[in-house]
Amino acid sequence: MPPLEASRKSNRKRTAGASLSGANLERVGDHNQRVILQAIRVGGPITRVALAQISGLTPPAVANITKRLLDDGLILEAGRVQGARGQPAMNLMINPDGCLSIGVNIDRDHITVVMLDLLGAVRARASQEIEFPLPEDVARFCKIQIRKMLVAWKDRPPRLAGIGVALPDDLGRVDLPHRPENYDVWSSADVSQLLADVLPLPVFLENDAAAAALGELQFGHGLRKPSFFYVLISSGLGGGLVVEGNYFRGAQGRSGEIGFLPVRSPKTTARSLQAVVSLSALYAHLEAGGVTVGRPDQLADLPPKGQALVEEWIALSAKLLVQPFVGISCVVNPEAIYIGGRLPTDLIDRLVTAVNARLARLEDVPALAPVERAATSADGPAVGAALLPFMDQLLPSRAALMKTSQG
Repeated sequence: MPPLEASRKSNRKRTAGASLSGANLERVGDHNQRVILQAIRVGGPITRVALAQISGLTPPAVANITKRLLDDGLILEAGRVQGARGQPAMNLMINPDGCLSIGVNIDRDHITVVMLDLLGAVRARASQEIEFPLPEDVARFCKIQIRKMLVAWKDRPPRLAGIGVALPDDLGRVDLPHRPENYDVWSSADVSQLLADVLPLPVFLENDAAAAALGELQFGHGLRKPSFFYVLISSGLGGGLVVEGNYFRGAQGRSGEIGFLPVRSPKTTARSLQAVVSLSALYAHLEAGGVTVGRPDQLADLPPKGQALVEEWIALSAKLLVQPFVGISCVVNPEAIYIGGRLPTDLIDRLVTAVNARLARLEDVPALAPVERAATSADGPAVGAALLPFMDQLLPSRAALMKTSQG
């Protein structure tokens, strides 16, 4: 199938001075279709009667919308309701092959590409561990891997919504251990064009922690707890705030930057939180103790000396995360704080346990959000990146009934 029509988005959108506008019928119709598709995605298999009850739309409106979605191949009939009297109602479900999307996560220590369907299932995945990849490295890897993913479909090329890209803000400027001098090329790189040259599809950019938070909202714990703070432990440290199902960007689009919070501790000379709580910092701590590690999977099989160093890192990280988490809990009052990233899951679980133990000792704090491991975890940014084209074209958004100005 041909790709969905969309304009190329090279920058993140924010509603600077956004105002409610009179909605014309076409805009309302598009929004209603997005709402119904989302209801089927989250609650399917589901009947048209249930969709009308959930959405508040009339049965004829739901019937017309679901007919369009069936004709577009985005949903399927999934059999009639069993045991009902009279003519049983037909269940509807998302067609997992109806529309796919590509997600790319670029970071200082790896490149990951995923192909995602509307249900959030990763249909294909490729990842390369590479220190400080340059733009040409990313373009080469993505070109090869995306072509391999498409070849697997043979005579039935998938309908692709676009390419989403998740990467840290200031990728070429933030100083981390072993950063090469020429890495600042990312400060002037046209990432949208870089990926558009790989595949002629609309390209959408997002901060990596924000993308991970959006992925968690649509495909993880956010489905049941839509107000949360997401902590992404990658080569650096980032965060993303979701309030009542909407990502909150802040005035300059830089909300969630907990990695830059100052720290003071006799246990470390670090002056920022991400100088301790990050993969780069963990590797540096291990290296200082005589244990060399260059990939997250190597953390799962360390000698006793390395395991002791990891425990030291967990203890210090948990201690330094307490104050930021208390601040988040008191100011925002989220339902949960999720920790994700490329750390092995058991290591994240140990960090979560250590943080919660410290939080439990606090008194006179009105509300403390529980800390949990994120559901999307390791591939959170790539999965969230793949979600971006779906959000632009198929899923509900506040922008659907608003006129916005580009930030």
